[in-house]
Amino acid sequence: MAGHSKWKNIQRRKNAQDAKRGKLFMKLAKEIYVAAKMGGGDPSTNASLRLVIEKAKAANMPNENIERAIKKATGNQEHTNYEEIRYEGYGPGGVAVMVVCLTDNKNRTASNIRVAFSKNGGNLGETGCVSYLFERKGLLVIAREDLDIEEDDMLLQAIEAGAEEMETTDDSFEIYTTPENFEEVKNQLAANGFTFVNAEITMIPQTYTTLTGDDLTKMLKLIDMLEDDDDVQEVYHNLDESGLE
Repeated sequence: MAGHSKWKNIQRRKNAQDAKRGKLFMKLAKEIYVAAKMGGGDPSTNASLRLVIEKAKAANMPNENIERAIKKATGNQEHTNYEEIRYEGYGPGGVAVMVVCLTDNKNRTASNIRVAFSKNGGNLGETGCVSYLFERKGLLVIAREDLDIEEDDMLLQAIEAGAEEMETTDDSFEIYTTPENFEEVKNQLAANGFTFVNAEITMIPQTYTTLTGDDLTKMLKLIDMLEDDDDVQEVYHNLDESGLE
């Protein structure tokens, strides 16, 4: 199945985060902390913790940082409580934006998010105003470089593993699953010898908005400003970034 490369949007976001590695590690540590606090510190029995540890390792986060975050969550000395809050709104040109935060100070976070939108030609909306434009999916990306397999054969293996669909680009196979089947599909494909450039449960836009000129410049600044905020864990949007470097 050929189509719009949703991975291109996610890849640009990840490249930007990698450029701010220290901040990325801090956000991952917070996510690990919350997952361990809620479901326990053993990744073998805590699927949420297992997934975020894999994400942290994919970002080359040191094991000692991962272990420290788990110990803080499962020890008795740590009393920080993080709350997950989701903000929804519109960027320039009507781009749909969802911002997922983990915060210990809702007033600070709300103020920062509001400022980011207003400074860059956007506006916050009511809860639910854009979430219907996104679908929660598992995404597994396999690089095609040095991979000796035809598209039809890859699709067959993905479907047999339990995937819903696959998109093919010049660079990669992008395999989509339900959130419930994500780990099963990932484990089966890994057992078949495949490795992943990216493996995560994410929010996939169902439609995309193309911007140019000043609106595009403002939208990219909005994304950067949101991602730079310490309380922001994820920024989902439906800006078509496939042509951007």
